[in-house]
Amino acid sequence: MVDYTEGSGKQYHIGVGPGDVGEYVILPGDPKRCEKIAKYFDDAKLVGDNREYVTYTGTLDGVKVSVTSTGIGGPSASIAMEELVECGAHTFVRIGTCGGMQIDIKGGDVVVATGAIRNEGTTREYAPIEFPAIANLDVTNALIDACQSIGAHYHVGVVQCKDAFYGQHRPETLPNGEELLRKWDAWLKLDTKASEMESAALFIVAQYRRVRCGSCFLVVANQEREKEGLENIQVHDTDLAVRVAVEAIRELIRKDGQ
Repeated sequence: MVDYTEGSGKQYHIGVGPGDVGEYVILPGDPKRCEKIAKYFDDAKLVGDNREYVTYTGTLDGVKVSVTSTGIGGPSASIAMEELVECGAHTFVRIGTCGGMQIDIKGGDVVVATGAIRNEGTTREYAPIEFPAIANLDVTNALIDACQSIGAHYHVGVVQCKDAFYGQHRPETLPNGEELLRKWDAWLKLDTKASEMESAALFIVAQYRRVRCGSCFLVVANQEREKEGLENIQVHDTDLAVRVAVEAIRELIRKDGQ
């Protein structure tokens, strides 16, 4: 492979190299969330800021950890994970926002993903469509334990990943709307918990690269509740989901050290 960094020792997209990041990394989408997440670390410092990829590194319980933003969608998320693995990272927690799908899932809840529907394009370049996008069990269990210890109202299950945000929110206006609506109905009938955009790519890349990845999300709102005329509050503060991710990393560090 061509070295596009011309010997700099830094990864081309994320702008960091070995020694700059910890083995445990939290992955938000929004670069602006990185500084907020890094405040939960000790001695956090900005170590990378390139394109949509912002990285802070500090410590949790004496162990080096990092947070790196991935931007929106599978392509940029897969790049971030590939390059972070090259820098030595082996455990990832995706933290982001999602739209609830089942009626009992409300704005402000947390969803922990056990797997992701590959209704996107990135993973098709990594694996045949028959291969499932599954979260790592250790990371998933740590996220569930963190939800319980914090007292978050949470749900656990499969999430749907897509590439087109407006394919979810106004499918009837799109040329392919009939297929989008048909599949959405299938996801609902299969008890899919929420819709988001990155986990399928992250789970598949993690499987391929032999690293661990799990995901947790803040539910912003639920369009299915809106359709049913039910209360549909909107919550945009991701701090609860961030705390879940941080506590999960702490537990993984503790268990890995035993």
